[in-house]
Amino acid sequence: QVQVVESGGGLVQPGGSLRLSCAASGFTLDDYAIGWFRQAPGKEREGVSSINGDDGTAYYTNAVKDRFIISRDNAKNTVYLQMNSLKPEETGVYYCAARYGPTAYMLLKLPAPSDYWGQGTQVTVSS
Repeated sequence: QVQVVESGGGLVQPGGSLRLSCAASGFTLDDYAIGWFRQAPGKEREGVSSINGDDGTAYYTNAVKDRFIISRDNAKNTVYLQMNSLKPEETGVYYCAARYGPTAYMLLKLPAPSDYWGQGTQVTVSS
């Protein structure tokens, strides 16, 4: 059974850092792309970053470039999102999703209900 589980959320001050984890089970990370998404209260879900499992090609939305870093540890079947210089408007629930193949670009641009989604982890950026 394909499953992804997010962890690492919490409360952080503006300008602080958090590292989120997306643990995959039921499939081999090498064969899938993983994307990170977030949804702020009262707003639509938006793509943040994604990575291909085979070669590590990564993509970012413009809002997080140079502040967030996505990485993968295929041995641990886990993808990480290092978030630096966090802003209050980045408060929300962060989700990861998996899609078969080297599909990170399209996963980020056009996520689908048929992708494998986790339950999310809350990130709150506040002083």
